Parts: sequence; C-alpha cells; structure tokens
Amino acid sequence: MAADITTPLFIRMHEKDNVAIVVNDGGLPAGTQFENGLTLLDAVPQGHKVALTPISKDQAIIRYNVTIGYALSDIAAGSWIQESLVQLPPARELQNLPIATRSAPAMPPLEGYTFQGFRNADGSVGTRNILAITTTVQCVAGVVEFAVKRIKEELLPKYPNVDDVVGLEHSYGCGVAIDAPNAMIPIRTVRNLSLNPNFGGQTMVVSLGCEKLQPTRLFPKPTIPIQIESTTSTTAIAEPDVVCLQDSNHIGFDSMITSIMQTAEKHLTQLNRRQRETCPASDLVVGVQCGGSDAFSGVTANPAVGFATDLLVRAGATVMFSEVTEVRDGIDQLTSRAATPAIAQAMIQEMAWYDQYLKRGGVDRSANTTPGNKKGGLSNIVEKAMGSIVKSGSAPITGVLSPGEKLTQKGLIYAATPASDFICGTLQMAAGMNLHIFTTGRGTPYGLAAVPVVKVATRNDLARRWHDLMDINAGRIASGEATIEELGWELFHFLLEVASGKKTWAEYWKLQNALVLFNPAPIT
Repeated sequence: MAADITTPLFIRMHEKDNVAIVVNDGGLPAGTQFENGLTLLDAVPQGHKVALTPISKDQAIIRYNVTIGYALSDIAAGSWIQESLVQLPPARELQNLPIATRSAPAMPPLEGYTFQGFRNADGSVGTRNILAITTTVQCVAGVVEFAVKRIKEELLPKYPNVDDVVGLEHSYGCGVAIDAPNAMIPIRTVRNLSLNPNFGGQTMVVSLGCEKLQPTRLFPKPTIPIQIESTTSTTAIAEPDVVCLQDSNHIGFDSMITSIMQTAEKHLTQLNRRQRETCPASDLVVGVQCGGSDAFSGVTANPAVGFATDLLVRAGATVMFSEVTEVRDGIDQLTSRAATPAIAQAMIQEMAWYDQYLKRGGVDRSANTTPGNKKGGLSNIVEKAMGSIVKSGSAPITGVLSPGEKLTQKGLIYAATPASDFICGTLQMAAGMNLHIFTTGRGTPYGLAAVPVVKVATRNDLARRWHDLMDINAGRIASGEATIEELGWELFHFLLEVASGKKTWAEYWKLQNALVLFNPAPIT
C-alpha cells in the first residue's frame, strides 16, 4: 500500500545509524514532527540527512552502519547534517583486509528464462544487430560521421534485419605515447569495443594511414595468436576490412565515402542474414552503473538492481559492476565476498593502481562527489560508495577485469573503471556487455548507440518529471508502493524484454553519448 505522501517520513538504513534521510518530495520544514517524536530543528531538503540523536564534535556519523564521516561540531537531534558539518574519514588501508571470508547466501539456480537474441559464431549473443565502423584515430571521425549518415539514409533501409550503423569514434590520436607502460589500455579498449557481441563478428575499420595505431597493431593477423594484455587467454582476431583514407586510389572526398559505403554494404549483407533466436538468460552480459546519484540511490534503485543482479547470476548470466572510486571505501566488503583469495588480491591490486593514478594527478578520492550528488544529499564519497556497492547484490565475486579487458567468464565480475559515466560505459562495452543498467537520482539522458541502456529512477519525482526518459521507477520503494524484491523482479523481466528487442527510452529518442577512452599514458 502506498504511503501517505503528506506524512513526514525518513529512512534509516540500519538500526545502529544515528542519521536518516528525509523522504518527502520537496523536503520538510523546521518544526516538522515525525511519528517517533523527533522534531526537525531545520528545514531539511529531500534526501538529506537529519540527526536522530545528538552527535558530539568528532563523533562518528553513521549511515549504512558505516562511519561516513566525523562531526566537525556538536549536532543536535533533529538538525540538518549539511556537508560542511562532516569530516571525510581516511581511506581504508589495503592491508589486513578480510579475504574471501564471507559465504554467499544459498541461491538456487534460476532456470527457464529466455530472450530472443542474435547468436554469434563465437558463442556470444547480441541483443542488437548493428554494423560498427571502428576508427583507428580521431582524425577520421568527421569522415566516418558523414559516411554513417549516408549509410543510414541510403543503405540501411534495404537491410531490415540490421538495427543500426554506428561509428566507434573516439579521441585517440597520434600524440599518444603508444609504447608507454599504460598505453595498452586504450588500444585494447578500441580492439575489444569492435568485438562487442552486438556487432555480429563483422569488423570494419576506417584508418587514416599515417597514425601510430595502425590497423595491423589494433587487429593482428589471425595467423598470429595474440596475447590480450593482462589476461590469461590467447585470442586470434579475424582480419578486418580496412578502408585507408590516404590510399592513392582515393581521388577526392567522394571516393572515400564511396569506398566506406561499398565495404559497409558487404557487411550489411552478412548481418541481414541473422535472425533472433531463443537464447537462455545465461547469455546476457549486463553492465550496471549509476550516475547523477543522490541519497536515494542506495535506498531504492541500487538495492533493486542488486536484487536483479542476484537473479541474473542465478540464471547463469554475467553482471559487471565497476567504478573504482565508488567502491574503494567499501573494499573490505568486496574482498570478503571474493570467491577465492586470488580474486580478492586482484581487486586490491586494482584499488592500489588507481590510488597511485590519482596521486600522480595531484588528487585523491575526495575529488569524487559532484555538486549534484551533494545537492541530492550525498555528503562525500564514503556515503556515495556505500550506496553504489549494493548494485552488486550478494553473490560471490568470481572475476576481476582491468580497464579495457574482455570478459572470459560468467558470474559477478568486478570490472575496474573510472567513475566517469562515459568512460565506465565504454569500458564495460569493451568487456562485452550486451545490456546496460543505469540508475540515477538527479537525472541524466545518458545513452549508448551500440548497447541498450535501461534507466532506473531513484525517486518518484524524477520518474514523474522525466516520464519519457526513465524506464523503471524505483522511487516506489521509498513511498511504500513496492518492495525491493518486487522492483528487482520487474527489472529482471524488463531486461529480458529489452534483450529481445523492446526499445528503451534512450533508444526511442536516439540519445547516444560519445565513447570516451581511458588513457592514463602521456600525450607527447
């Protein structure tokens, strides 16, 4: 039954918490009294924290049964706990962590769930049937954009089984230090983006000709098995079709476009032969991410996603969660859930690498948490991290990926990425995701051209105002209209529908953010 929206409400995440967040749309004025007798001393915006008990200076401020900070002054019960009152605690050390200590709850297999997907020769499955045109350097982006427009207008209507044509355009250029220690990250990202299951194994490349990242380096010949960096698997990659703009046979711009279109039509012909077929839910590869987060993210949307994550893992699917800085403060929760000590150590290694990466840039984890996050009630990265981690559900973590690597196993995977929405989405796509879940409290029109993005709103107000941008409204959990379990099942069924071809709102409006490569190597 829905809660009375005129009743003052707060949500306390754990019985040991000394703060709670205000639920009501628009917040509550000073003088408001809750059913438990607590009276607000200040007006408190929706999603912001109120002190449930007096909190002394230097005392821990506890939410999720975790210290999210320390009081910088005495705080009276009923006070609004603003960001300026909260001291960020030190980061958890990466030594003496619990290693593979937590036994996952028994989760019986979930059988019989299917979707209609596109089966690929390598056994992977696409949720969309798309022609992707890879670019080796940013210099060709304008030409590819022009060609893609022509292909969509003139060729695509002739191939009704092909959903779209996309250019895998990016900012990688010739100024990169291509042999620097971390230069493999963007290179393998571009390579693995091109191999996404939604592209049907058709690899087409547009090259300038003089760039550092030559097609032969991006895609070594299939006769020479290559080692995908930082993984234990060896993968032979099929030789792609390459259109080189500097080839002497290109006389004028029109000949370049003609060459691209002729090559594209050959691949469209192949892709058009593909048909959707019944595939088990175990063929789903789902990336989960949050952006424009607020204090409700960890209360409604992310717990519902976490429940759906457990359902997907039970069904044999693969789920990736990411964003290093947004899990760093809960690293002990993750290492304890690792299936093996080696997996726990791999997570620690990713955290340590990123700590050093931030240190080289002269910042630390406190740089995360945007003005919008804070306006939505998140005081700092610790509080944000606690809400972010719950997207991963409760299953054991069975694998770890470094940035740009491709998946080689199923289950719950930690894919290390920056917290940037666009970089995280790009890296999860390179890992092989064929479906994306994106939760938001502040609201974002984020979308990807090559992978359907299911948007989950954390609040009723956002779902109401952005009714034609949000696919699922998890705000109903806060208002008492649905439980986390009910929303988790709703999301699970919706994912199967989207995987079978149902369009998300982002697809309907063709909202497509640019791919953004993570390149920690120097620019020369």
